[in-house]
Amino acid sequence: MGIAIGFAVVAAYAITALRGPQGVQVLLEKYREIRTLEAQNATAAMENQRRRERIERLRTSTSEQEMEIRKQLKLLRPGETTFILPDAPKSSAPADSSQQPAQ
Repeated sequence: MGIAIGFAVVAAYAITALRGPQGVQVLLEKYREIRTLEAQNATAAMENQRRRERIERLRTSTSEQEMEIRKQLKLLRPGETTFILPDAPKSSAPADSSQQPAQ
């Protein structure tokens, strides 16, 4: 009888531990959250590296510096022409090139 009561107490504790606020579901959710945060961290690290490389190019290359200055200040060299194109119209249906216009 004492063994059965002991077993019942251990089983009740195990069920409470596995299903409670610190249970398996919470643990699995934490693992998912860790994977998501690690992916975001990797993306941020790649973005940081890309920006470091851009800063280094701007620091060392006069042509990169000139291009950035011209882009930011919208400057042109004498004799250069700039073309401003309208935005492409946004349509909900893709154009079907297989249809021929009626003649």
